[in-house]
Amino acid sequence: MQTREVVEVEAGKGIVGDRYHGTRHRHVTVQSRQSLDEAAAVFGSDVPSALTRRNITLSHGIVPREPGARIRVGEVLLEVVRVAAPCKLLDDTIGAGAQEALRRRAGTVLRVLEGGTIRVGDPVDLAVSPPAPRPG
Repeated sequence: MQTREVVEVEAGKGIVGDRYHGTRHRHVTVQSRQSLDEAAAVFGSDVPSALTRRNITLSHGIVPREPGARIRVGEVLLEVVRVAAPCKLLDDTIGAGAQEALRRRAGTVLRVLEGGTIRVGDPVDLAVSPPAPRPG
């Protein structure tokens, strides 16, 4: 994992340079600082964003978990696929009990509907409405 100030994201593929780039559904993982703070309270110690193995950490709000929900991060439109399950490696990198503390707080897996650039500090919309159905 590497911290980046700017990433390029391709529709239907994910973050350029990420190990999951080009996979069918696991394009981007997003977590919220608020959820990590809740996990830290359960864990009894800080849960550093950089050690959770997620692509993006939002400073405000909770990432939707319902499949089909849409969010926008900067230029990029994302759609929820599923909840991200915390892996066993978290107990090794953060400390024993981290995986359990992050259960239901480990973020969301999303697919990229519209690509573009994401920069630290970009605006985030956690409730993008789906397009209206075409008359017909």
